[in-house]
Amino acid sequence: MSDAYTRPIIDDPAGASAASAPTVSPQHGVAEPASDAQPLWGHDLRFMLVVLAAIVALFLAFALLIAFSPTGPAISALAIIAAPIATMVAAYYGISLALRQVKDARDSADAADARARAAEASARESDAWAAQMESGLRVAVAKLKAAGQDTRDVERAAGTPDEFF
Repeated sequence: MSDAYTRPIIDDPAGASAASAPTVSPQHGVAEPASDAQPLWGHDLRFMLVVLAAIVALFLAFALLIAFSPTGPAISALAIIAAPIATMVAAYYGISLALRQVKDARDSADAADARARAAEASARESDAWAAQMESGLRVAVAKLKAAGQDTRDVERAAGTPDEFF
């Protein structure tokens, strides 16, 4: 067998590290992600920090409201402060989610491309093997005919049509 099952199958014309490209598993023929992938909690940690900062800002706003009289204008001021903070947190979450979905879609497309390339390579190897077997069968039938032997059993075992040889 060739080493096509273990080497990265994505060409690297830019000179980037080959360790970041998916590789094909010899058992399953499926692309496996590289081991140096960024952990998922890194994205979640940033989002949690943004939410924590927003909660602290809102807490300070409520504390100021309670410290100074909770009047109608103070409540309106709190709403003016809280609405943009909540909007920014929601926008950040929406953008982060959209970026993660795009990244996941790209990763899925890369994995599908890797599987397609592996399937094409396997099909080429199978075609080459079949051509070699056909050539060997033709040589065997030709040698049997040259030796004056009956080739009907060989042709039947090969499952070829009558006019194949």
